[in-house]
Amino acid sequence: MELRGVEELMDLLRACRGAWDTPDRTGDPVDLHDHALQTAALLRRSHPADKELQVAGLVHDIGHLLRPGDDAGHADHAADVVRPLLGERVARLVQLHVPAKRYLAAVAPERGLSPQSALTLTLQGGTMSPAEAAAFAQDPLAEDAVTLRQADDAGKVVGLDAGVMEDWRTVLELVASRHSRLGAVD
Repeated sequence: MELRGVEELMDLLRACRGAWDTPDRTGDPVDLHDHALQTAALLRRSHPADKELQVAGLVHDIGHLLRPGDDAGHADHAADVVRPLLGERVARLVQLHVPAKRYLAAVAPERGLSPQSALTLTLQGGTMSPAEAAAFAQDPLAEDAVTLRQADDAGKVVGLDAGVMEDWRTVLELVASRHSRLGAVD
């Protein structure tokens, strides 16, 4: 799938209403739509100037919609779809939200995961080894990916009002516009 613009991305995000991270709805307690809004809102609150990080939070799980049941590959699928429109940094943050979970499981095992995240951790490679964790920590985006992961883990609250998807159109347009101006530089 190739997104031809922000409107197509908005359609995809709206399609997350009533779609779940697991086809049988045994996963996280909120649908992908509410999870996206909650994750992005948490990032907006904690990092108000970092629009790319916020947008990564908004789109990080669309791979579950694109390829239902592919827990191991959902981040890569989402990254591939958003990269041409939103740029390399957003795509890499989306891609890194799974390795960030594996990293946190290694360096902060006491923090715990949601039941569904704990289940999918094994499918996604399990807890990182010390060598993998050290390599991940060297990635220039590691800190931001961990921030995204923490918002991802926290953005699963049933009934929490995190706004409406339309509120994010302007931010998506800003990030997409910035990426298109930079062109191949990204």
